[in-house]
Amino acid sequence: MPKETAVYTHGHHESVLRSHQWRTAANSAAYLIAELRPGQAVLDVGCGPGTITADLASLVAPGRVTAVDASHDVLERAAANAAERGLENVEFATADVHALDFPDDSFDVVHAHQVLQHVSDPVQALREMRRVCRPGGVVAARDSDYAAMTWYPEVPGMHEWQELYGRVARANGGEPDAGRRLLSWARQAGFTDITPTAGAWCFATPENRAWWSGLWADRTIASVYAELAVAGGHATAGQLTAISEAWHAWGAEPDAWFMVPHGEVLCRV
Repeated sequence: MPKETAVYTHGHHESVLRSHQWRTAANSAAYLIAELRPGQAVLDVGCGPGTITADLASLVAPGRVTAVDASHDVLERAAANAAERGLENVEFATADVHALDFPDDSFDVVHAHQVLQHVSDPVQALREMRRVCRPGGVVAARDSDYAAMTWYPEVPGMHEWQELYGRVARANGGEPDAGRRLLSWARQAGFTDITPTAGAWCFATPENRAWWSGLWADRTIASVYAELAVAGGHATAGQLTAISEAWHAWGAEPDAWFMVPHGEVLCRV
């Protein structure tokens, strides 16, 4: 089996986890919720700090959720989050989605949120997710699409951010425009019963745009993404500072509006 070779572009800086910890099943996996039943066994791939994981565990209890991620450190945060919510039906492990260490037909639901855009072989990842999913179960994947993100007003520096992120992510072995490719990847992985949909996050209230612009302003100069952008020759520290300032300028606009579109697939096994 091939092993993970892509680099996780964002890393786990506080500015990244600020975004990840906001995610819930309601705002990030609504397309899957109708498929969940008490008693199911769920695999949550790339669980990060585990906020979606915890929601899934609540929805399938007394069933169990196995949550995996490539980072041991972030799994400690996920375990702490589950403990704070009093959940006893979740277990955590490190894993590579290209070669999952589980037997065939182990889970009723296999879920991955914002994972396939970061892996070196998303088709192989989906094959593995299919392998460990029981007949009659579902594999669910949702990924954003950076080139389709849009905003208002047109603040200088924002398009430079969009183009730079795409270059850095692809240099790290990922595909930042994964959302539009999920259906194709699922078909290549051998799925034939696929329900493709789309969803979006919208940041437009004063509180939401301040939060969104602030975390991206910080991520642009202080995260692993910033380090990789400079080390890879994609941007200078000065250019990153200018982009960070553009995020702050956009967030200060009273009419500021930002949309993050996502592709989604529900694949029946």
